[in-house]
Amino acid sequence: MSKVNIVNQVEKITAQITKTMNLELVDVDYVKEGAHWYLRVYIDKPNGVDLDDCQEVSEKLDTLLDEKDPIPDPYILEVSSPGIERPLKKDEDFEKFAGRMITIKTYVPISGEKNFTGLLQGLDQSGVQMEVDHQQVVIPKDKIASARLAVEF
Repeated sequence: MSKVNIVNQVEKITAQITKTMNLELVDVDYVKEGAHWYLRVYIDKPNGVDLDDCQEVSEKLDTLLDEKDPIPDPYILEVSSPGIERPLKKDEDFEKFAGRMITIKTYVPISGEKNFTGLLQGLDQSGVQMEVDHQQVVIPKDKIASARLAVEF
């Protein structure tokens, strides 16, 4: 089974859990680091998640993953907060965090650049709207390799 299929299945299983707990499923990663596979699940809620939230999701998810067995290889399950540099993946993320500083990396250069840090203004059919160095920038969603909240000091 491909990594994409595993991630998709785990997202569906995890979404059932987070929905009942009034938590947001932010992201799921399935990566090999050295000799080990890691399944990382990132959850959030308006005032941030705590250790109890992570532990409860981990326990429930572990039970369901054992039952459904969508992952053929041994793995280490980690459930945590997305952190202060939270990834922006869904359309709703770009709307929810409008007015915040973000960093975007693109697959291909846009106006000669692949890295953008600026004020998120929102999302429309043309792409992510940002203000970078007092200039309007539009980044098509299909050109985004990664998008994250930027650390603001």
